[in-house]
Amino acid sequence: MLDFRSIETFLWVVKLGSFRGAAQRLNTTQPAISQRIAQLERELGVKLLNRDHRAASPTPSGRQMLVYAEKLMGLRTQMLAEVGDRSAMRGVLRLGVAETIVHDWLPRLIKRVNDSYPNLSLEIEVDVTPNLHARLLAQEIELAFALGPPSAPGIRNRVLCDYPVSFLASPALGLGGAPLTVEQIARFPIITFPRKTQPYENVRSLFNRPDLPPIRLHASASLATVIHMAIEGLGVAVIPAAIVARELADGRLQELVTDMRISPLTFTASWLASPEMIAIERVAELAAQTAQTSSHAPASVDAELVASH
Repeated sequence: MLDFRSIETFLWVVKLGSFRGAAQRLNTTQPAISQRIAQLERELGVKLLNRDHRAASPTPSGRQMLVYAEKLMGLRTQMLAEVGDRSAMRGVLRLGVAETIVHDWLPRLIKRVNDSYPNLSLEIEVDVTPNLHARLLAQEIELAFALGPPSAPGIRNRVLCDYPVSFLASPALGLGGAPLTVEQIARFPIITFPRKTQPYENVRSLFNRPDLPPIRLHASASLATVIHMAIEGLGVAVIPAAIVARELADGRLQELVTDMRISPLTFTASWLASPEMIAIERVAELAAQTAQTSSHAPASVDAELVASH
């Protein structure tokens, strides 16, 4: 008799392209994966996978099986979510998060997930948006909270929140008070997000003018480092004020007054269709609700975007 464990194993071998990847994903051994696939093939009486030493790909019968496997696993997850109690939502959800969110509402989200789905575990990876999108497409994570939706077909997206970008500095620099011009701010080193990110390019283009001195732009993948450098008076930080609320409240940083404007950072939850899509969608929904309680949530936070197929 076919069982869900064998069907799930087959599904992950196909999705990840290898027995090794499926073994890591399902927290078991490659011999156990091989045994489950062999059992499934015996029960169906057909060969489902082409195997070589590097990869596994579905046979024509395997491609047919894949359609039904995805439906069966999706229905099983939906049944557990709708009919069972909250503890029925179990397993591990690999979540990739941009550091901006880590400094703001991520701890509140984790608490809500723990309360709502006590048997659902989160494996959290913190990285920059380009890496998070690449890891999502490579299926190394199931859900990404990153800057903007990835430009790839078949991905579901949900807007989470907007972060206005501010100019922040230590009071020791003496820049508080009167509005500052771009020329005045350009005299100081600028500290911001890492290279190859949208906010970095926005900041660079703002100061990339022939009438200004060459910009001293310090980029870091660690927002904690950016914040620390700004507190130490090493330059002007160009980051969302929402993530330094404590530092602003206790006077270690101050928000500068300027007529310069940088586009706000819009963060999005993104995920691929998978057997765990119900769990993913539930966590994305909790994330949107959590972000909506913040003062920088956009009016359109309830809107869900679906990438073209």
